[in-house]
Amino acid sequence: MNVIQTSKNGILNEETIFYFNQDENNVMANYSGGRIRLGYLVGQLNDTVLKSTYCQQRITGELDHGESECILLIEKDSGKIKLEENFKMDTQDSKEIGTNIFMEI
Repeated sequence: MNVIQTSKNGILNEETIFYFNQDENNVMANYSGGRIRLGYLVGQLNDTVLKSTYCQQRITGELDHGESECILLIEKDSGKIKLEENFKMDTQDSKEIGTNIFMEI
């Protein structure tokens, strides 16, 4: 998956690629690209809601961590998975909130 839309304060972009795995309702992902050198996500999927925590390192070396809640949708035309995420992120300098939209590649 990658991000097709993000908040102005978002760090992720279309170059950030997520590789998700799922074991029952446990979800894991690693990701990198764009402004992210390396990131990890761990969460639980209940029906169509994915709650997760994540940590990431930017290419500048800054470390971020946070939590998110996503609504899982299936696109009618393509059948691809789409996630609408609301995130809370702690950076070295601030606390941020925002929204990302992910789409299956």
